[in-house]
Amino acid sequence: MLYLGIDQHRKQLTVNLRDEAGDVLLKRQVSTEWKRVRAFFEQLKGLAEDADGFAAIVEVCGFNDWLLKMLDEYDCRETVLIQPDKRSKKKTDRRDASALSEILWLNRLRLLGKKRMRGLRRVFLPSKEDAESRRITAMRRRLGQQRTRTVNKVQRILLKHNLQQDMPVKGIQTKTARKWLATVALPDGDRFEMDLLLAQWDLWERQIGAITEEIHSQCEDNKAVAVLKTHPGGADYSSLALACRIGDIKRFPTPGSLANYCGLTPGCRNSGDANNRMGSITKEGSSMIRFILGQLVLHVLRCDPWMKQWYLRIKRRRGAKIARVAVMRRLTTIIWHMLTYEEPYVIGGPPRLRNTRKRREQLASLEASAPARQKGPPLSPSPSIGPEGPSAQG
Repeated sequence: MLYLGIDQHRKQLTVNLRDEAGDVLLKRQVSTEWKRVRAFFEQLKGLAEDADGFAAIVEVCGFNDWLLKMLDEYDCRETVLIQPDKRSKKKTDRRDASALSEILWLNRLRLLGKKRMRGLRRVFLPSKEDAESRRITAMRRRLGQQRTRTVNKVQRILLKHNLQQDMPVKGIQTKTARKWLATVALPDGDRFEMDLLLAQWDLWERQIGAITEEIHSQCEDNKAVAVLKTHPGGADYSSLALACRIGDIKRFPTPGSLANYCGLTPGCRNSGDANNRMGSITKEGSSMIRFILGQLVLHVLRCDPWMKQWYLRIKRRRGAKIARVAVMRRLTTIIWHMLTYEEPYVIGGPPRLRNTRKRREQLASLEASAPARQKGPPLSPSPSIGPEGPSAQG
């Protein structure tokens, strides 16, 4: 089999092809013009016919789609998509392509045996449905951020003239406040800017409404989303965003592997006698998952008294930020159990302590000491979250 390393750029592909012995057969740059790139793959297909096919390795970027489809079209036996490594001080496109093909050749036996490739953070391509869900939820988050920026600009104009105290209602995102903003007296320049901002605001609201309907339609008949919606704060948007990025939960043999995938495990710099140098979280993996979990923490601390007490203990020792990240890390464990065993969220802590006498005693004491507003059925509906936080509309 042949092993192809591809360093992809907008205008050209830098390729490096090795044979079964590890020797370089071909190294060149190929233009991304359709005529030239197809001619190269036709040549590669001819070479691979006598070598039992070829495998390819590519670093992930924002425009891999057309290349991955073309590799499938020309009968690539295995396409390995990896996260790019740290940038070297001695870096060229030819060196990158050569290093990629060498990595693929060194891992050829593990690749053929369907085993994990050592030293690589491999990216597994999502299914067609998950890819569409990822796209639509990412678009929903961007629109929410654009709406928040527009609202902040509106508030800046009000603060500039000290007019926020004249607003007839407290919240700026209400219909009454919007009508007042359209008629409030402002200087000509600020009035013109305010009208443009209100028009943008209306546009974001309409687009968010359309995307919300699309998200709701994609949530139907999705078992993972149905399970995740039982989580405090779980709604269509947050549940679909988590489900499509986690994918098949069987990919993660332990809860810790899911936490590592989400980038919520601490970094480590142990060496020699220094064997306890733990750093901050790695933040590798999907930033969208960490964003959603960060919003879910607010709802969990309000609805789950056991998790709140655990959070407060860490907060007293390490501070609020580290305590919130610790709760996010624990939520990945809970979500792993929810998806693995297809069970809803249960108020009272991680599943590993459930149904024990000690846990029942702790729950009884917490329910007795909790305020009246926190009591209720374990799976009572919880408020949903939006891309800007629990107080956002839409």
